Amino acid sequence: MPPFRLGAEEYGSPILMVQEIRGYSEPTRIANAPDFILGVLNLRGVIVPIIDLRLKLNQPEAPYNDLTVSIVLNIGQQVIGVVVDAVSDVIALKGERIKPAPDFQSSVDAAYITGIATIEQGGQHRMLILMDIAKLLSSAEMGLLGSAA
Repeated sequence: MPPFRLGAEEYGSPILMVQEIRGYSEPTRIANAPDFILGVLNLRGVIVPIIDLRLKLNQPEAPYNDLTVSIVLNIGQQVIGVVVDAVSDVIALKGERIKPAPDFQSSVDAAYITGIATIEQGGQHRMLILMDIAKLLSSAEMGLLGSAA
């Protein structure tokens, strides 16, 4: 997945699951859905649940703006949209740039973090938290995907 921002943190996940990146549009709300499930969109005849990753990861709400996007993912046999603050260009990471994540308190459960990468661009370094998005979206409280995702 192209790197995406949630607040001050930048995350990444494999790009092979990404179907498309779209500007944010208001989904149709579903009654009794958890707060982090914003609703559903009809995407060319496919009903796609839309998850706000900020809310899923217990981060403070942020207003949706021109940079807010929905990343449409194919995970297993399911299509799911995740709302993030912004995305940037795809980055190819070599194995030596990926380090194991330290055991620390974060807004993301450590079970969903696969590593930390340091990226150098334009003489500046930034950290990228690598996330197993399929595992996150397959978690029991999501109720969207089976465990085979």
